[in-house]
Amino acid sequence: MLQGALLVIAVLYFGQDLLVPLVLSVLLAFVLAPVVRLLRRVLLPRSAAVVVSVLLACTLIFGIGGLMGRQATLLAENIPTYQATIRQKLSGLQGASSWIDRVSGAVQAVGHGMGGTTEPPTARTAPESDARPPMPVEIRTPDPTPVDMLRRVAEPLLGPLATAGIVVILVIFILLYREDLRDRLIRLAGARDLHRTMAAMDDAAYRLSRFFLAQTGMNAVFGLFIAAALWIIGIPNPLLWGFVAGLMRFVPFIGVFITVSGPILLALAVDPGWATLIWVLVLFGISETLMGQVVEPMVFGHSTGLSPIAVIAAATFWTWLWGPVGLLLAVPLTVCLVVLGRHVDRLEFLEVILGDRPPLDPEETFYQRALAGDANALAEQAERCLTERPLAEYLDAVALPALRLAQADAVHGALRPERREALLRSVELLIEDLEEEEDPPPPEGEAPPEAIPAAWHVPGAVLCLPGRGPFDALAANMLGQVLARRGFGVQVGGVSAVPGAPPRLICLCLLEGGSSSATARYLLRRARRRLPGVPAIALAWSPGGTEESEGVLARALRAEGESAPLQLAMSLTEALDLAVEASGTASPPVLTAPAPRPEAPPPLGVAPAQA
Repeated sequence: MLQGALLVIAVLYFGQDLLVPLVLSVLLAFVLAPVVRLLRRVLLPRSAAVVVSVLLACTLIFGIGGLMGRQATLLAENIPTYQATIRQKLSGLQGASSWIDRVSGAVQAVGHGMGGTTEPPTARTAPESDARPPMPVEIRTPDPTPVDMLRRVAEPLLGPLATAGIVVILVIFILLYREDLRDRLIRLAGARDLHRTMAAMDDAAYRLSRFFLAQTGMNAVFGLFIAAALWIIGIPNPLLWGFVAGLMRFVPFIGVFITVSGPILLALAVDPGWATLIWVLVLFGISETLMGQVVEPMVFGHSTGLSPIAVIAAATFWTWLWGPVGLLLAVPLTVCLVVLGRHVDRLEFLEVILGDRPPLDPEETFYQRALAGDANALAEQAERCLTERPLAEYLDAVALPALRLAQADAVHGALRPERREALLRSVELLIEDLEEEEDPPPPEGEAPPEAIPAAWHVPGAVLCLPGRGPFDALAANMLGQVLARRGFGVQVGGVSAVPGAPPRLICLCLLEGGSSSATARYLLRRARRRLPGVPAIALAWSPGGTEESEGVLARALRAEGESAPLQLAMSLTEALDLAVEASGTASPPVLTAPAPRPEAPPPLGVAPAQA
């Protein structure tokens, strides 16, 4: 892989004269593809639509280039005047700040001291017999011929004109033979799964076309706005700086600094005071903030699909590889790579490295933070999730799957004791922190939940019994917290907290893979013997949360329920619904303010039955 990467980089570097026009033509074809589709809807043939689109683009580009050249010429003519004004303003600033002169003098004195003696060396006088008068030399350049003058004018223009011509021709052929190129790419990518490959290619091309066209149009509008604002402020050549502002919007992060440098210098030159400079800084500060935080999220969504680190790395890499052109093409090229990695399995690492999607699933992030003992990170993740979903759904979707991953590692002996201790401690702290979190309000129009009967508020009305798996006690605590939020009086482990008041409901909590089927049946039978006649719910949590995804424990408990009534739940949400039904309240499981926290689980190393 390293050899292949080095070979690709070498080809990109040494073949830039060929690859830069090709890349420019492909990106320009993405921009013009929606325009071609629009022209074809007005009954223009494909060839005519392509030619009209390319002619419009060339006219626009060359027109902008000529206008910017005229603006640059005017700016160059006025540079001496601007230099004199800036020099005068800086000299006045330096005179007002005499301490700058003192610091400068001190630095010069230190420099002379480090350089040793400041006396010039004595020149050795040559003998009088060797002295000769200098010989005058005059260099004459022959008058250029018309051919030389033509060559001097044409040589700097041949390269850009040739590149522009190649780009125009390639764009025309790419737009004309777009379907043929797509079919060839499909053949290379995989013709066996034709439907999936074609859908992926069409989706990628459509998304890229919309993105590049929207970005080009949005940057053009931004440049016009900056030009108009600078004209109102009084900055010379506002069209030039508006063009630079729109162009530098393609450059991430550093583009704004390149854009604002010119208007700042002109603000110092045209205004003897500081008001113009302040207005320029305010303009770019507000406009860049609105573009980055309001306009771009509305147009592109929350982001362009790239992580900030990937954007910086891509800008650095492509600038080193292709210079200023690479800096302008860094973001579009990186977006293409991310889309390619999203649809090609072998290139999926590109999306993982460059994309903005989380590298780990939420349950994997939970497991990683818990192994590290980072309870604060777990609490932050829970706060983000609880703003959109109730507690039971968050625990079903994130916390319990993470415990299932930990349990699988523990069964295979891959979880070291100190890591297990850190995980248990961090998850217990998270459960304590979740007592203070509030669930999002129910949707509008939904009837408020009925109150749980008072008899179910007594501590120990619902008895949550953990299994013998390594993390069943945590699952029992989570179920107890969910039930307590609904208003139930919950006891985790042991017997009822109120003497003489037996539990009204038993909840046996098991994680698939932690306890054996025989252990699960034994725990259920023992609970029934000790508390005869009390209804029971068995929570045998599985990743899918449905009957189709039930595991060995769920099937064993379902078979055990044929001899005596038993309700089987596959998730915390389903267990909450069954508990509400058992209490005689036919209301939806909308969670209320938290009730008193359930008691802690049994100490580690002590079986739940012994506790």
